[in-house]
Amino acid sequence: MFPRGRKLLLGVAGGISAYKSCDLLRRLQEQGFVVDVVPTSASLNFVGKATWEALSGRKVLTDLWSEVESVPHISMAKANDLIIIAPATADLIAKLASGRADDLLTNIVLASTAPKILVPAMHTEMWLNSATVENVEILRKRGFVVIDPDEGRMTGSDVGVGRYPETGRIITEIDKVSVQTADLIGKKILITAGGTREPIDPIRFIGNRSSGKQGFALAMAAASRGAQVHLVIANSDLPNIDGITTTVCETAEEMAAILNLEFPHCDALIMSAAVADAKVLNYSEGKIRKEALDKVELAKNPDILKSLAQIKRSGQVVVGFAAETFTSLDALQKSGHEKLSSKNLDLIYVNDVSDGAIFGQEKTKGIIIDKFSNVIKVPEISKDTLADILLDQLVHKLG
Repeated sequence: MFPRGRKLLLGVAGGISAYKSCDLLRRLQEQGFVVDVVPTSASLNFVGKATWEALSGRKVLTDLWSEVESVPHISMAKANDLIIIAPATADLIAKLASGRADDLLTNIVLASTAPKILVPAMHTEMWLNSATVENVEILRKRGFVVIDPDEGRMTGSDVGVGRYPETGRIITEIDKVSVQTADLIGKKILITAGGTREPIDPIRFIGNRSSGKQGFALAMAAASRGAQVHLVIANSDLPNIDGITTTVCETAEEMAAILNLEFPHCDALIMSAAVADAKVLNYSEGKIRKEALDKVELAKNPDILKSLAQIKRSGQVVVGFAAETFTSLDALQKSGHEKLSSKNLDLIYVNDVSDGAIFGQEKTKGIIIDKFSNVIKVPEISKDTLADILLDQLVHKLG
C-alpha cells in the first residue's frame, strides 16, 4: 500500500548530470514522496544501482528482464502517481517522441497514464538542435511537462543553455503538476491504530473489536499530505504502508512504552487505537483449564493519552478518540467535552458504537469537538473521508 498521490517514479537517463538526481531524490523524500528509481543502462555508468537503492530504500530494477513474473513495466506504470525523468538526454527525448519502448523506463512511460515531467540536460548544441527542438515540441503537445534547462557551466569549459536545473526549481514545477495537497510537509505525526490485548494465559486474552482501519486511513492521509508518519499498530491484519514507519505492539503497556519514547519528537499525536482499560493481574504461564477458569483479577491500565497530553509542549497537538454506547447526540457531546477537558486534549472524535457499529466497518459517524467547544457533526461517511476532515482540523491547530 502507498499513500495516495505521494508515489512517484524517478527515471534517470545516461547523462553526466545523473549525479544531481541524487539530491533531487532526497528532496522528493523530504516532500513526503515514496520514490521508485528506474535508471537506464547508460546512466549506470555515472551512478550505480547500489547508490539508488541505498538512497531510495527501495529495490531498483534496471532492465525489462528482471522479475518478469510481476510484469514490472505495467505494475510500476500503474503504481506511480507521477513520472519524472531527470536528466532527460537528447537520446531519451527522441525515443519518447517516436514512441519507442526498448528498455524498462521507456516501456513504463508508454504504459503510464500519470503526469510526466522531463528535465532535459545536455550540451547547448544538442539542446538547440532542430531535431531536439521538434521532439520537445511533440512531447509538450502530448501533455509532457518539459522544464527548460538552466544556462551556465557545462562539462569541461563549455558555458550555455542546457545545464541541469537547480533542484528547488524542479521541486516547484513538480508541486505545480501534483494536485495533492501537501500541507503537512515537515511535520512528524504519531498515530496509533488497532486494539490492544491483555493476555490471560498463552491462549486467551481480553481485547476489543477495533480493526485499525481508522488509524490506517489517518496514516495514509497524513503521508499523502507530506507528513512523516509513525504508525503504532496493535493487533491488526491490515497490510503495511510503504513510506510509513510502523511499529507493532500487543498490550497497553507495550504501546505506552513506544509512545513515551516517540511522543517528545512528534508535532502531533492522533490516538485512534482502542486501548484496553484493564489488564490481568493473575496471568498464567500455562493454559488455565476450563474448570479452573472461574475468576480473572483485573487492574487498571495507565491512561496513556492523558499522561502524554499532560506533558505536551507548546505547539504540540493531541487528538483523542472515544467510543461510546450513547444513542443521543447530547450524551455524546457531554462525554466528549468531559474527556477533552480531563485529558487536556486539543481535539476529540466521539462516536456511537452501539449494536456493533463502527468497529471493523468502512464507515463511521460521530462528532468532532475542540477545546474551544466547537462541534462538528459528522454524518455517516467513509473512514478515509473522516481522516481528511480530522487532518484539516489538525493543520489548523498546528498553524
